[in-house]
Amino acid sequence: MAALTKENVIKALRHVDDPDIKKDLVTLNMIQDIEIEANKLTFTVMLTTPACPLKELIKNDCLKAIEEHVGADIEVSINMSSQVTSTRDNAPLLPQVKNIIAIASGKGGVGKSTVTANLAVALARSGAKVGLIDADIYGPSIPTMFNCEHEQPNIKKEGERNLIIPIEQYGVKLMSIGFLTPAENAVVWRGPMASSALKQFIGDTDWGELDYLLIDLPPGTGDIHLTLVQTVPVTGVVLVTTPQKVALADAQKGLTMFMQPQINVPILGIVENMAYFTPEELPDNKYYIFGKDGGKNLAEKHKVPYLGQIPLVQSIREAGDIGYPAVMQDSVSADAFNSLSQQVAQQVAIRNAQLAETKRVELKV
Repeated sequence: MAALTKENVIKALRHVDDPDIKKDLVTLNMIQDIEIEANKLTFTVMLTTPACPLKELIKNDCLKAIEEHVGADIEVSINMSSQVTSTRDNAPLLPQVKNIIAIASGKGGVGKSTVTANLAVALARSGAKVGLIDADIYGPSIPTMFNCEHEQPNIKKEGERNLIIPIEQYGVKLMSIGFLTPAENAVVWRGPMASSALKQFIGDTDWGELDYLLIDLPPGTGDIHLTLVQTVPVTGVVLVTTPQKVALADAQKGLTMFMQPQINVPILGIVENMAYFTPEELPDNKYYIFGKDGGKNLAEKHKVPYLGQIPLVQSIREAGDIGYPAVMQDSVSADAFNSLSQQVAQQVAIRNAQLAETKRVELKV
């Protein structure tokens, strides 16, 4: 066996690959703070996200590599930390935001806002810094889902600018038109006014440092979508659908919009919401009342990641109504949303390792 030195430890850990990026941890600069004292070894593995689903696998692979290539009698202590990756270095707008993730759907009523709210909270609970913009100007639902529909954001002065301070709830920074207008009032605006509101939410809000800024888009492929991709480079898109044919047809339109060469925003994956019905009294039973595997088949057709299924259970609807996201409860739905957050974080890390920064769209339409 080799002597316990920093050089031999590094050499041993070159045998451990990140399972997603397919490169060794040393090359990826994920091994830090190596300390050796007598027969004790301590080092840090810097993961690409706190929501990493492969944390234990990577840790065990490191322990195995040290045992095989350095020595079996070494007392090893591994600190699993994280630093979210980004391709948004030196971005002129939102420079402290590492990743901007659009949550889209082709059709309304598929539970996109529910998925977005629970994804945001799950990421925040994993240790990430998360913000959420409710970009559905005409039908904002995020204030209700976060139980803060009566809150109003404060304003702070920064030089000559007035910045909106986002509402913070459950560890997530929030901005929505619902904070600025009475809940019972309709927002009767033409497209340019709605687009202007989104630009203000992005550029005139004090977001601070964020690992992930989620954008809850309205259904369809309209003004708001184009405004987003023309205002900031978007890291990637998560598409939400339900299994039935009519939802999948609209989801495909949303998918192809972002995949167009002149827009070219990476697709992080497809989420199949309301995938099956599970009665509370029969938690192991699954009834595919809207069809089966529609989202999975769509993902396979377009060769994009399939991020998983969210069940149709009464507790998710109840949680949204009372403003206490289902992911914060101990339930089957919470497990599904936690798994989704891990998959999304994983796909963001893979995208950032393999693809260049998304360009802001210069489309003239």
